[in-house]
Amino acid sequence: MFSKALSDEALRGLTQVDSPTVANVIELFNVRSRAAGYPSGALHAVYPELPPIAGYAVTATFRAAYPAEVGDNYSAMPQLIEEALAVPAPRIVVFQDLDEPSRAATYGEIMVSSFQKFDFSGLITSGAARDILQVKQLQFPCWASSVIVSHGYCRFVDVNVPVNVGGLLVKPGDLLHADANGIINIPHAIAGAVAELSGPYMQAEQIILDYLKSSDVTPEGYSQAVTRSKNRISQLSEEARRYLKS
Repeated sequence: MFSKALSDEALRGLTQVDSPTVANVIELFNVRSRAAGYPSGALHAVYPELPPIAGYAVTATFRAAYPAEVGDNYSAMPQLIEEALAVPAPRIVVFQDLDEPSRAATYGEIMVSSFQKFDFSGLITSGAARDILQVKQLQFPCWASSVIVSHGYCRFVDVNVPVNVGGLLVKPGDLLHADANGIINIPHAIAGAVAELSGPYMQAEQIILDYLKSSDVTPEGYSQAVTRSKNRISQLSEEARRYLKS
C-alpha cells in the first residue's frame, strides 16, 4: 500500500504550500511525465477558500443511478471506515462515480460528518456534491465535478480498490495533495524530499516576485532576477538528483 508514512512535520510542511508548487517540485525529480499525476479540469474544489491538505487515499467506487439488489444507502460505510483505519491519518477518501454521467450526489452532510469524525481530512469524488452549505460549515475540504440535489440510489460498489477520478489513477494508500488549484499524487519514493524542497522552491520563485514589487523595475533588472531564480531552481534540481542516487 505504501512504504513508509511521512513524519507529521513533513505532512504539515506540505499543507503550507500550494499544489502547483508541489507539481513543480515533483518535476525536479523527472520520475514521471509532466502531464501525469493529476486529474482533468472536470474536478474542482467545492470550497476553494480552504487551505491545502495532504493525506493518504482511502478509495471506493460508487453508483447511484439505479437501485441495488441488496443493501441500502449507508450499508458499506462501516466497512469503508473500518478498513480505512489501516491507512495512516490524515486520510482522504476518494470516490470514483461509475455512473457516466453522474445521476446523483456522492456525498452530503451525514457522510462528511462521519468521515470527519474518523480522522479524514478531505473528500474527492469524480461525481457530484450536495448539502454544500451544511458541509461548508464543517470546514471539510471537498472536490467534485458537479452539484446534484438528490442522493439517488447511492451505494458503494467496491472498497479499497484502485479508482480513476478525472483521469487520475489513485490506489489505496497513495499520498495526495489538494487545494483550490487541484489535486496531485505525490510518488512515495520522493515524498519526503518533495516536502523538504517545496519551501525552497517557493523562495526561488519569490526572487522574481519581490523584484517586480520594487519601485524601479527595468528589463535588465527583471532579466537578472529571472536568472537568479533559475539558478536557484537548478540547485534544487541537483539536490533532487542527489536524493535519487542516495
